[in-house]
Amino acid sequence: MLKYLLPVGLFAVLAGFLYFGLGRDKETLPSPLIGKVAPTFELTRLEDPAKTFSNAELAGQPYVLNVWGTWCIGCRQEHGALLEIARRTNLPIVGLNWNDDRQQALIWLEQLGNPYAVSAFDGEGRVAIDWGVYGAPETFLIGADGRVLKKHIAPITVQIWEQEFVPLLAQAKAASP
Repeated sequence: MLKYLLPVGLFAVLAGFLYFGLGRDKETLPSPLIGKVAPTFELTRLEDPAKTFSNAELAGQPYVLNVWGTWCIGCRQEHGALLEIARRTNLPIVGLNWNDDRQQALIWLEQLGNPYAVSAFDGEGRVAIDWGVYGAPETFLIGADGRVLKKHIAPITVQIWEQEFVPLLAQAKAASP
């Protein structure tokens, strides 16, 4: 009897680990970058590989970094919200085009609209690793002091923007001298 209970018990323990490990809401997973200085990067611009962009160019001002790819279903879902957020605010939205085909990405932006002040091309995914990206879309809010204020995993909506991002921006402005 014991030889049958042992596999069943092990299966139950494994199922429990999987349930609690995978069942967590991925949007609430904390980022180790929160409160820390955002990783700096320099990549070629999506629209012109002869030119580069560095997020150091945005030093002293808040900005949003949105990780996206044409292969990403969630990125297509959130694209309209990004266009609306870009329309409503003067906050620069930086696109990090991740593990994608440059030409496909340019076609995507031409067809759907471009919410980004600038798009950097991370074709090999090295910068995304520095930012702790493990899926797309992911959206980061960086304060004027260069620190990561928020990481949102999953498609962003205007409602999420207003409820979670806007208050953090207001707090950061109030805290700055």
